[in-house]
Amino acid sequence: MSSSVVISGVGLWTPTHSISNEELVSSYNAWAEHFNLENQVAIESGDLEAKPLSSADFIEKVSGIKSRYIYSKEGTLDITRMRPILEVRSDEQVSHQAEMAIAAATAALKAANKTAADIDMVIVSCAYTQRSYPAIAIEVQAALGIQGFGFDMLVACSAATFGLERAVDAIKAGSSKGVLVINPELTSPQVNYMDRDSHFIFGDVATAVVVESSATCQSAHAFDVLGTKSVTSYSNNIRSNFGYVTRTTDEDPYSADKLFHQNGRKVFKEVCPMAADHIESHLQSHGIQVSELKRWWLHQANINMNLLISRRLLGRDATLEEAPIVLDEYANTASAGSIIAFAKHHEDLSAGDIGVICSFGAGYSIGSLILRKR
Repeated sequence: MSSSVVISGVGLWTPTHSISNEELVSSYNAWAEHFNLENQVAIESGDLEAKPLSSADFIEKVSGIKSRYIYSKEGTLDITRMRPILEVRSDEQVSHQAEMAIAAATAALKAANKTAADIDMVIVSCAYTQRSYPAIAIEVQAALGIQGFGFDMLVACSAATFGLERAVDAIKAGSSKGVLVINPELTSPQVNYMDRDSHFIFGDVATAVVVESSATCQSAHAFDVLGTKSVTSYSNNIRSNFGYVTRTTDEDPYSADKLFHQNGRKVFKEVCPMAADHIESHLQSHGIQVSELKRWWLHQANINMNLLISRRLLGRDATLEEAPIVLDEYANTASAGSIIAFAKHHEDLSAGDIGVICSFGAGYSIGSLILRKR
């Protein structure tokens, strides 16, 4: 029997700090009230808009999010700062993002019963990297003692599935014997905590996945990769404009335009049908019916998006067993959300059960993998 490509291990690293909706709203509202008081004259004259207040109930209703983890809580809720405090590390120290990645990768290697000697390719695939070079992936590779190569990928919230497709292709081609795909999502530095409509969306986390040939697989919970599919379609509705070019344009590098911002209504309206059609066509291309799926590990951006996608595909609401939700605890963790769902909800499946990992986000970009439990 010929070997196949398998996912043999998954790792999850969760920060020790978290922020509840109530904490976040208390801080934001205090900041908004202070802003409105300081700018009362301009607001009353119509030259400036007053900052609206928020509520924990509003956040949960529009997103399903109840809390989020954060790499550094200090400074985030301080109304005179409204952003995390990260200590400066020297070039000789492990970077913040590599630290997260190493923790998740170590857990994934353990789950796959692998060591660094079994890996020769490292992909760090996420929404943001904290520097341009050297690649975070190469830093992680060195820290873990992996011989081979590594590189970074940025595909926003689809980065994990796009990275996994590259890993699957490498195993199929024989150019790699084992790949670590790591998603260290340090999103909090790019969150605008002074924007009512987006300050609650993101959380920090790191996930990692081991991809290898079934011929070398030794893990207790492995999944054959039956197929992968990626697609992109350009859209301006989700943007983050922070970049090195800002130095030459003399703009404020930390203005609202440079942080995460989106047209949420358009994203919801356009991405949901795209994602549903993507999943359905991917399954059909492999002769699999939607009804045959045991598990949906969907991108964790917004519970209403997930409900609409599953309803469109199933003709009904998916159960939490079919489509587990983790965003209530983790919030939107960019590309890591579907991998968190997979990490927490895969061991209960039986041999032969089929599931789909699917992520979607800025770009627009959509990526999916069809998996079968071994």
